[in-house]
Amino acid sequence: MFRRWHFFPFLLLLVISVSAQSRIDCDALKSHILGETVHYCVLLPPGYDSAPAKRYPVLYFLHGLGENEQTLFKTAGWNLIEDLRQQHKIGDFLIVTPEAKATFYINSADGKVRYSDFFLQEFIPYIEGKYRVRRERKTRAITGISMGGYGALRFAFADPGMFSSVSAQSAALMTESPQELNAALRAGTPLGRLLGSVFGNPINIPHWKENDPFSLAKKNKIAIGRLAIYFNCGRDDEYDFETGAAALDRQLQEEQVKHEYHLYPGNHSASYFGAHLGEVMEFHSKLFEAAK
Repeated sequence: MFRRWHFFPFLLLLVISVSAQSRIDCDALKSHILGETVHYCVLLPPGYDSAPAKRYPVLYFLHGLGENEQTLFKTAGWNLIEDLRQQHKIGDFLIVTPEAKATFYINSADGKVRYSDFFLQEFIPYIEGKYRVRRERKTRAITGISMGGYGALRFAFADPGMFSSVSAQSAALMTESPQELNAALRAGTPLGRLLGSVFGNPINIPHWKENDPFSLAKKNKIAIGRLAIYFNCGRDDEYDFETGAAALDRQLQEEQVKHEYHLYPGNHSASYFGAHLGEVMEFHSKLFEAAK
């Protein structure tokens, strides 16, 4: 009897410890719009399974080029997020990471790959139907890294009524004109081949402007004033994306759009993204908490 009563608290502590951990649910959605299966992962917060009546805010996390829906969780991202929760620096919300390949999260110029349509018309409704997320704008946010940063800013600036907050790390913001980028296409560089598959070869100028975060920010400058906006970049980014980040900062200042921008030491690397991922999570978490 003595041993049983001493063992029971240990079991109880073990159960509490396990239930206090988040878990990752990875699955796939067969898309009618894309005509293929799209993989995704969802980081479910602690207590998700034990509180079936509770609904949570949701943060959509868009990966970078060459990465996939598992990248955030295969790196130190999961541990960092767990640490932030245990330190009470962030609250409980779902983090959803969809697979996007090299789409830049937009519809391609030739109309063959309609990723933007998929994300807005199929993926978000699917997530909101399958998981217990709150469906109000104030509890829906989006973030991304590199190509995903471009996608996050583009989604939020194109439809400010869809998300309450947006963030980006080292977003693939290109300040070159379509005419200048056509030189990369003609040269057959890897960047040129990538851009050509999405934006047209030569660059489809109307399509480019329809998806350009700078153009969208200008077009919707009043509406994006309702967004909470955060972005950062390394001052030694190998792709010179710090130039684009600084240009967006200047434009938003001129248009008197409130935002938070940081230029940090560092380059375009996993270590840079990891060093500032906590800021991104805290930024969105504070807004989710305020939405309560």
